[in-house]
Amino acid sequence: MRRFTVITITYNAEAVLQRTLQSVLRQTYRGVEHLIIDGASTDGTLAMAETYKTTSDAADCGHKVIIHSEPDHGIYDAMNKGLTQASGDYLVFMNAGDCFPEADTLEQIVHRCRLTEVPSDELPGVLYGNTNVVDNDGRFLYPRRLQPPPQLSWRSFRQGMLVCHQAFYARTDIAKNLQYDLRYRFSADVDWCIRVMRETERLGLPLYNIGIVVANYTEEGTTTRNHRASLLERFDVMRRHYGLLSTLMMHAWFVVRSALRMVSER
Repeated sequence: MRRFTVITITYNAEAVLQRTLQSVLRQTYRGVEHLIIDGASTDGTLAMAETYKTTSDAADCGHKVIIHSEPDHGIYDAMNKGLTQASGDYLVFMNAGDCFPEADTLEQIVHRCRLTEVPSDELPGVLYGNTNVVDNDGRFLYPRRLQPPPQLSWRSFRQGMLVCHQAFYARTDIAKNLQYDLRYRFSADVDWCIRVMRETERLGLPLYNIGIVVANYTEEGTTTRNHRASLLERFDVMRRHYGLLSTLMMHAWFVVRSALRMVSER
């Protein structure tokens, strides 16, 4: 059986954590390791996580829940801790407030990607899918504007982050060797995804489009609240991977595209 490691980063997240925990608990697929990496929360987050662990153990659903709580140096430091501890074939970050859209989402991924039919060393380096945006109560709002292409490569992100972080399943043996770059406060996830895809290409492994919605997420995160700083970091990430001239040309196109969209919506 192929195993998934779901990594959930939390800090004082009791207001939004429950739907994330419930969406993992109700997954019908049994091969799930759920790592909850907490930054020493002072609200009810840890009590909620412990109750969830007890419920999951009692349900005998084949899920292993591990809770780790200690101070950290920000979300990407916490994500690196999750990478270090992950033991599944694939890992995905499903943070507090995010959730799987269906109870059989992981079952569908295994079936659609034929993961049980492929030898471990030939498994795709990345599995990726679509995402929907939900409100703070978990209600559907709209599909994410940027949609993944049929064929993804590390060069695809020149056009923006076409695959949401929560819909990006990385092979664990690749991901564990590529820690998040803590120089970035808001865009280390973009850099990390590009590096995972570059390593996947270097190894001659495919990137597989799952072809379904695999995550619901809210847009009101740290990056949204720090939009300008995030854009500056993202420019630096793209410059490092794609070169200055290519990055300048793509950002000029982003400006034109945004202006055209505003005109069409009038």
